[in-house]
Amino acid sequence: MEHSRFYYHVSLILSISGLVFPVMVDSIGINYGQIANNLPTPDNVIPLVKSIGATKVKLYDADPRVLKAFANTGVEFIVGLGNEYLSKMRDPDKAQAWVKANVQAYLPATKITCITIGNEILTFNDTSLTDNLLPAMQGIQTALVNLGLDKQVSVTTAHSLAVLDVSFPPSAGSFRKDLVGSITPILNFHAKTNSPFLINAYPFFAFKSNPKQVSLDFVLFQPNQGVVDPKSNFHYDNMLFAQIDAVYSALASLGYSKLPVHISETGWPSKGDEDEVGATLENAKKYNGNLFKTICQRKGTPMRPNTDLNIYVFALFNENMKPGPTSERNYGLFKPDGSPAYSLGINGTDAISTNSTPTTAATTTTNTTPALRSPESSSTGYLSISAAVKGRWISCIGQLLFPLLLLSCLAFREAF
Repeated sequence: MEHSRFYYHVSLILSISGLVFPVMVDSIGINYGQIANNLPTPDNVIPLVKSIGATKVKLYDADPRVLKAFANTGVEFIVGLGNEYLSKMRDPDKAQAWVKANVQAYLPATKITCITIGNEILTFNDTSLTDNLLPAMQGIQTALVNLGLDKQVSVTTAHSLAVLDVSFPPSAGSFRKDLVGSITPILNFHAKTNSPFLINAYPFFAFKSNPKQVSLDFVLFQPNQGVVDPKSNFHYDNMLFAQIDAVYSALASLGYSKLPVHISETGWPSKGDEDEVGATLENAKKYNGNLFKTICQRKGTPMRPNTDLNIYVFALFNENMKPGPTSERNYGLFKPDGSPAYSLGINGTDAISTNSTPTTAATTTTNTTPALRSPESSSTGYLSISAAVKGRWISCIGQLLFPLLLLSCLAFREAF
C-alpha cells in the first residue's frame, strides 16, 4: 500500500507540473546527493526530477543504480570523480578503466554529458590535491579521446566562489593571486576542450554573515532597488547575478572571456542552527522559487544578457546523515518520502504530500567502481572529508567579502 501511494503521489506531481513547466525544458539542473539512509530508490526519484522541470542531474559520483534507473529518460547527467581518486588518474590505464566502467558502460541509454574531477580542490589548501587536479582532468580527457567519447562527454571541475579575490563590483572580479598559477592552466584546458567553467555560489552565506547590512530582498530575488556597478553601469537586482558576472570578469582578466560559466551549485537551506541567520523555510521557498522563475525566463546576467543560465540547484533531497551545521541537512527541495520540503510557489507540488516509506538505505548502495573505491569514501562518492560540506564553508570565505563591498556601493548611491 505504501509503495502504491508513493507512485500515486509522484505521478500526480508529474502530471500537474507537466502543464506548468513546458518552457523550462533544457533549463533546470538539480544536484542529487545521497548522504542519507532514508532516500527513495532511484526509480522513484525519476518522477520527482521531472516534476520540477529538471532535465539535468549532477551526481557526486557515478552511482550505477542511478545511472541504470535513468536510462532512456533523456535526462542529462554530470557524473563525478571524487577527490580521493585524483592521483590514480595520472595512470592512463586507470583513467581509461574508470571511464569504461563509469561512463561508457551506461552510454548511450543514459545521457552522460560531463565528468567533474574533484570538488572545490583549489580552496582546500591541499598541495597534493591541487597538483593532481589538472593531470587527472587531462588523464580522463585522454581516455575519452581514446574511446571516441570526447565529442559527447566533457571534462571539468567545480570551484568555490572563494577562488575569487575581488567579487564586487562585478566588473572588477579577479582571481586570488595565489591561485592564478594553478587556475590558468586549467582555464587553458577548458579553452582547448570546449568545456565549461563551474562555480558553486551561495548568496545565503553572504547574508548569514551580515544579516543587518545585506538586503534580504537582494539575495532572495525579491523586488528591491538593487545596486549599480560604478564601472560598467550595469544594474543588479540580485546577488547571484552579480557573483556570476564577477566570475566572467575574473576569467576575462586572464584572457578567457569566451569560456562558458555554469553554476554547479546554488541553493538555500530551509532550516538551520540558531546562529545560521536566514536559514528558514520561508526564505528557502523564496530563493529557490524565484530562482526557478528566473531560469524559466531564460534571462541572462547584465554582463551576458543573451547567454542562457546553466544552473544546478542544490539539492534534490534533505540528507539526514550529512555532518556539519543543521543547514547542511536541509537544502533539499524534497523530503525523503517524496513530498515537497516546501512550496516553490510555481507548480503542483504545493498540494502534494506522501507518507510512503523509503526503500533504500545508505548502507546498501554501491556507487563506484570496486577497484577504485576508497573504504573511507561515503556511499555516494562524496569525498571522505565531505567536500559538499567543507567546500561550502570554504566558499563562505570568498562570499563574505561581497556584502562588505556591496555596502560601500549602497552608501555611495545613498549619498547621491
